[in-house]
Amino acid sequence: MPYPTDLHSGGIGARIEELRKVRGYSLRQLGQRAHVSHGMLGMIEKGDRNASEAVVGAVARALGVGVSVLRGQPYREQLQQDQIDQMLEPMGSALDNWDVPPADDAMAPRSVAELRQATMETRGMRERAELGQLAATLPSLLEELALAVFQHDRPGRDRELLHWCQAEAARGVWRVAYRIGEMHLARLALSRMASASARSGDPRQVAIERWMRAQTSFEGGRPGLDIGVRLLHQALRDLDDDGDVHTRAVRGSLYLKGSILASRQGDADGSKGWLAEAKDLARQTGETTSYELTFGPTNVAQHAVAAAADRDEHGEALELAREVHLPEGYPAGRAGHFYIDLARAQVWTAQHDAAFNSLLKAKETAPQQTRHHPQVHETAAALRRARAKVTDPLREFSLWCGV
Repeated sequence: MPYPTDLHSGGIGARIEELRKVRGYSLRQLGQRAHVSHGMLGMIEKGDRNASEAVVGAVARALGVGVSVLRGQPYREQLQQDQIDQMLEPMGSALDNWDVPPADDAMAPRSVAELRQATMETRGMRERAELGQLAATLPSLLEELALAVFQHDRPGRDRELLHWCQAEAARGVWRVAYRIGEMHLARLALSRMASASARSGDPRQVAIERWMRAQTSFEGGRPGLDIGVRLLHQALRDLDDDGDVHTRAVRGSLYLKGSILASRQGDADGSKGWLAEAKDLARQTGETTSYELTFGPTNVAQHAVAAAADRDEHGEALELAREVHLPEGYPAGRAGHFYIDLARAQVWTAQHDAAFNSLLKAKETAPQQTRHHPQVHETAAALRRARAKVTDPLREFSLWCGV
């Protein structure tokens, strides 16, 4: 069934076509530059075929833009409605200025214990995917942590703990910025996290920063994916398996990220190899939420679904999804992501009603994450194109997320 795209549908195909014409490329020329069949590109532009993550990355590089540009990010109207846009500049300023000595009359910061508690509260916001509240909280926390670091100027556990808190807070900025497509801010947050985690006395924090850099590498197409894989290998070499459940959960999360990167490289065997390593660790750890990295048998199963969908193997993704059973109290962000991945596989196997129901579950579970997720926009756009008449519930959902 043909699904003709237009610029108002939010489809990647329409943006590829627009940018291709701006660059003056024919379909064949773009296909040669991206190492993608021009016939496949033509179907993607028309909406007849899903643009897998590997193809999106390759085409973005060939067109000389970031992946977020093809996804249509950032979604300004939704950012304004959620008031996240007002916090972008304060978060960036707090990161820019966190090594600037404080003014003589600066207000004294809270105790180290209180600052750690405040930092842990932002971790809870990340787990619940509360992007707006997280963005509103982080600027003042970052400023207060910077002041506390200057006051605790002697080496010791308190100074290490403050750097640990800085790494966590910078990670929160990355979460907001990456999710909404503000890649310059995301990369600034990563650079600050790298500096702080190296001083935190916690090798797991260092590994997590590399995990996040590997995630951000998606933006750079195939070369970026190659760099991401090297970062993951480095992190696994540097973080010894000491038998601790938290260390194993972090290592397992690194393997899961490797499975996704390998899928986006088109390396199915490599992806399954990374997943096998993660599955072995998950049997040892059980379900965990160490360092806000949800790891265990459930998340391994979720990543198998996502990896198959990234390879454009949506039938396999649906088969694997039948084996996923979310435990009671499972973190909202991860549960919401599962429904988003499920909806993608359903829409590209023509299960349109099921796909829309999955999107509604994602919205109910983690509304702000769902609203700003590029995959949700693509799935909603595909659903609109697949229907001769758009139903009122789908129209309302589309308006809500900006499609």
